[in-house]
Amino acid sequence: MSERDYYMDADMKKDPSKESSLGSVKLEPSEADQDQVAFEKKTIRFVDWRILPLLALLYSIALIDRINLGAAHTAGMGVDLKLDVGNRFNIATCLYFVPYMIFQLPGNLLLQRFGVRNWLTFTVVAWGAVQLGMGFVPTWGYLTFCRILLGIFEAAFFPAMLFIISTWYRRHEVQKRIAIFYLISITMGGISPILAYAFSLLDGKRGIAGWAWIFIIEGAITLALGVVSWFFIPDFPDKNRFLTPEQTALVLKRIEDDRGDAIPDPMSFKKVRMYLSDWTLWAYGVMFLCSTMPAYSQAYFISIILKGMGWSRTDALLLSAPPYGPAIITTMIFAWLSDKYKHRSGFIVFQTSVCIAGLLITAFAKPHGVRYFGIFLTNAGNSGTIPGILAYAANNVVSHSKRSVQSALTVCLGGIGGIMASTVFRAQDAPRYLPGFGVTVGSQVLMLLILGCTTLHFRKLNRELREGKRTKPLEGQVGFFYTL
Repeated sequence: MSERDYYMDADMKKDPSKESSLGSVKLEPSEADQDQVAFEKKTIRFVDWRILPLLALLYSIALIDRINLGAAHTAGMGVDLKLDVGNRFNIATCLYFVPYMIFQLPGNLLLQRFGVRNWLTFTVVAWGAVQLGMGFVPTWGYLTFCRILLGIFEAAFFPAMLFIISTWYRRHEVQKRIAIFYLISITMGGISPILAYAFSLLDGKRGIAGWAWIFIIEGAITLALGVVSWFFIPDFPDKNRFLTPEQTALVLKRIEDDRGDAIPDPMSFKKVRMYLSDWTLWAYGVMFLCSTMPAYSQAYFISIILKGMGWSRTDALLLSAPPYGPAIITTMIFAWLSDKYKHRSGFIVFQTSVCIAGLLITAFAKPHGVRYFGIFLTNAGNSGTIPGILAYAANNVVSHSKRSVQSALTVCLGGIGGIMASTVFRAQDAPRYLPGFGVTVGSQVLMLLILGCTTLHFRKLNRELREGKRTKPLEGQVGFFYTL
């Protein structure tokens, strides 16, 4: 049986007479059905436009503020702050991730306590102020302190974004949405070096160095967006204020029919402890950790690696952007296929293999043009695995409380990927950085091994339930089957 048929069969096993506690609209067939389908498409399209661009823009700014250290280093910060002495640049890069990891889960718990709009607006404004302040640091020590503060305030943002997006859509609609969200953000990340180059041209204006203008201008933009976002950040479906009551009922019914968790359940420390004892949640986190290794390596070191190939500072900054272009196409294609066939692991395996090939080419090829092509392959493969793993994780949990812990834990462990990327690409290994590439390739192999373990585990549980060998419903939800 194909996987697509497998899930269709699972859907048919649900009790058709079961009626959602949220209510349902009794419709006559034919024209009434067509009207309902059109209404549903219009509603979901409106939700897409209302949620995804705004959240993606905000995360784009977070990503730019996080990764612009490499561009600022290339633009002169490394010389002015003596970051090339010892491992100072690696330390400043790495320490961001320590609080970023620690405050992931608390941030998601506070999200429900203080409300989506209040909490997320606070975090955006706070890290925007820190980013602006980085333009005035006199030494590398102050820079490192600002990076720590940046990690504290950005910690809650990404897992909250994933949590919010996953609550609005059915399980096999979510990867396309995460991919769109992620692609908008990495596209902005891709043009970050170009923006940094443009801002660095202000070198000397008002007695401020070009690299400092990068932080000042991008920090000011973040502050402005933080203020504006307070009016537009979306809440959870049951608390939203931008849909009509009929549209809200439709969205909630779709989620309830799909996985039975449209309405948030209360959070408690007992639940948190129970969820943290589930090994599969840790497996998602380690896989996400591995997937972020190539992404952070590219973000922090691509302009430095290109400069080491012999290109000038200007060319290194400008050539950092094109490798992100093909990744947009490949990521959307695989996200569409993954949702269409209701399958995740096979597509993740293929894209990871492409990423590994790109890393090996960049590490070991001799001609600089071929090494540069390897960066394109690395991005084309890696960019798709990140939303793939996030969708794989989101598809296989039920309830708001567990989803909150899962998204926070996944992104938390992903921060280790940033720490590893920032420490394994050492200054003394320039210009080829072979140890760093070796560790990054190893992380991709580890991700494939863990993916194989979880997929075999879920396949076994699905089979046992289908064959009647298991009486307890998966994830405590009748009719639920794991996505493979």
